[in-house]
Amino acid sequence: MRPSIKYHVIHMNRNRYPVSVMCRFFEVSRSGYYDYVRRLSHKEKDAELAEIIRTQQEHCFKTYGYRRMWLWLKRHGVHHNPKTILRIMKKYGLLAEIRRRRKWVQMGQQLHKYENLLDRQFQVDRPNSKWVQGRRAISIHDPGPV
Repeated sequence: MRPSIKYHVIHMNRNRYPVSVMCRFFEVSRSGYYDYVRRLSHKEKDAELAEIIRTQQEHCFKTYGYRRMWLWLKRHGVHHNPKTILRIMKKYGLLAEIRRRRKWVQMGQQLHKYENLLDRQFQVDRPNSKWVQGRRAISIHDPGPV
């Protein structure tokens, strides 16, 4: 069990039992418990910055990563280390949603399907009788003398 959970239980029962006895029972230090109590009275130091980041992420539809968010904050006069921005975004679940690129054409679902006019017969008896234009093969037949 994490020490913070033990400290919370001790804090909830501090009026019923002596703190030193509960710390011995849970095998945590008294100084650690009192440090936990001191941290309870302090407000979260990153909460204000996290709220600024949250509003910007809602505005940009969660597309800003930590580097882009750091640049945006810097332009608006909020100067922090980029690693601090990354830590806060991870802590509060504000990281950008990664959008995968969509494959436009899958092999079985092509829009233009052309008939196979050459049918793998690439040998010709005269020049300019078979042409290929783009993905389409064109077979040219001489109509004969007109």
